[in-house]
Amino acid sequence: MYNGLKIILKAFIPQKFLFKHEFRFRRLITLNYLGNNHHCDICKTKLNRFIKLESHDLLCPACGSRSRTRRLYNLLLQDNALEGHVLHFSPSRSLYRTFKKLDSINYFSTDFENEFVADYSIDIRKIDFEDSYFDTIICYHILEHIEEDFTAMAELFRVLKPNGTCYLQTPFKNGDIYEDATKTNKSQRLEAFGQDDHVRIYSVQGLKKRLEQVGFKVSVKSFKPEQEDEYLGYRSPETILMASKS
Repeated sequence: MYNGLKIILKAFIPQKFLFKHEFRFRRLITLNYLGNNHHCDICKTKLNRFIKLESHDLLCPACGSRSRTRRLYNLLLQDNALEGHVLHFSPSRSLYRTFKKLDSINYFSTDFENEFVADYSIDIRKIDFEDSYFDTIICYHILEHIEEDFTAMAELFRVLKPNGTCYLQTPFKNGDIYEDATKTNKSQRLEAFGQDDHVRIYSVQGLKKRLEQVGFKVSVKSFKPEQEDEYLGYRSPETILMASKS
């Protein structure tokens, strides 16, 4: 029902109008999902179920958050990372709205391809901020789109404050990083990398090594299935890299 309604709304209602009034639509949809079996960390709504997408991801009907977004938010809170200057690439709407309300941070949301709602358009390969400016950087599902990923990583390192943290995630595979510069059109990239705008598939250790080569100290946080996953709408296993600057 949810997917069908979403298709109809997007077909007949302008995107800007949908975003402006998204929560009004969501409030109506959420009535059918209210309960006590599940809980969304971001919007604090109690649900009888999350919406299961075709990708098997779990969507909160009330705020639109996905499983990885909810876990990231919880991790940022645990790490006290929502303080100071925060740079967030291609933010989900649920986190964008949440972070915009926080008095504890100076929030810099950016979307270079004009596909997300954001306040800035920053090229990750040339971040127009001074050295050591940001306390926290969120770089989720970005680097697999960037051909010059070493340049992007070096820029992330440059603008991160000492003792700051950059949270990173991409799709991962076992073994080595797979990339092929000869794959240049959408059909080739879709077949090779699983999405037509991806240019590689990282492995966890491969991404960690590249980040370390530009100067980062990297820790890998792996989440295994736990009992609370079902209640909070998490999907495990999941891996997040946290890159710091000493």
